[in-house]
Amino acid sequence: MDDHEIFARLKKAEGRWALVTLVTALGSSVRAPGAHMAVCEDGRYVGSFSGGCIERAVAAEAVEAIRLAEPRLVRFGQGSSYIDIRLPCGGGVDLHFQPWDFPELDDRVEAALTRREPFGLDLFLDGSAPAFIAGYQPTVWDMERRVVHTGHWPRPRLLIVGHGAAVARLADQGRAWGAEIAVRTPDADLVCSLRRDGHKADRLEKTSDVDLIQSDAWTAIIFLFHDHDWERFLLADALNKPHFFVGAMGSRRAHKVRVESLLNIGVDQDRIDTIQAPIGLFHSARDPSTLAVSVLAQVADAYRRAHFAFSLADVEGTQRPQGRSGSGRRASRYGF
Repeated sequence: MDDHEIFARLKKAEGRWALVTLVTALGSSVRAPGAHMAVCEDGRYVGSFSGGCIERAVAAEAVEAIRLAEPRLVRFGQGSSYIDIRLPCGGGVDLHFQPWDFPELDDRVEAALTRREPFGLDLFLDGSAPAFIAGYQPTVWDMERRVVHTGHWPRPRLLIVGHGAAVARLADQGRAWGAEIAVRTPDADLVCSLRRDGHKADRLEKTSDVDLIQSDAWTAIIFLFHDHDWERFLLADALNKPHFFVGAMGSRRAHKVRVESLLNIGVDQDRIDTIQAPIGLFHSARDPSTLAVSVLAQVADAYRRAHFAFSLADVEGTQRPQGRSGSGRRASRYGF
């Protein structure tokens, strides 16, 4: 979730820095393989691998790697030579330390993050410069070649479509989670308020403004309309676009009416069945903040469970994300 901040720091920071990558995890681990920290030669760092258990030791190791200008692979916790540094969970992590001074690579990573494209990095132990990989690759440690392959998905994006106080609450909480936020609402005052708070928000002028429903396979599209007449055509369009989650607010009775409305305009039942409704992990949340927490928890779980894969490149050379759910629920056409 913090790749943007970490790579931005590497690109723009003064002084010498190192990229530290979690390669493998034994037992329990706060972060998954592929997570990063960025560490400065003065010991400052961005990112984390634990709840504060090893970050100081990681920073010290990174400073030494920067001083010697040599990459290294170090284990902390279980099986480590650092007997005085232990993870409370009893696990262990292997970390790759790469002194960083690669402006061209910085530009390619920044472009991929900005365009919301998956990418990978190959990090070597023999002193070779890291390599940028277009498209996703699993994070693994190739012992034979002594190279770490890392993979990065775009961070989740919340496209919130609706009106009412819950829209702003969810936008704020989603941003705190680390997601990109976009809001579409017919409420002009809400648009102004959201923009003042730094959110991207656009006004819906009519119920057929489907051009404002823009998404990709890492987007959750969330409908928070009390007036459900607003959502029919927008929701129908959303179901035809890439996403890993589509959910809509309202009671079970309201959803039954919603289903009939969508069927009447030709939406397939299979697509309708992918709508998460009533939305949220716990239903009947009546205040905006609780509803937002409930929705965000469900979306975060959907993103965590989604397994994104790629088809062959199309004729334009782009890769089309596809996904499948690990939750046991009916999978949507694209992402979840």
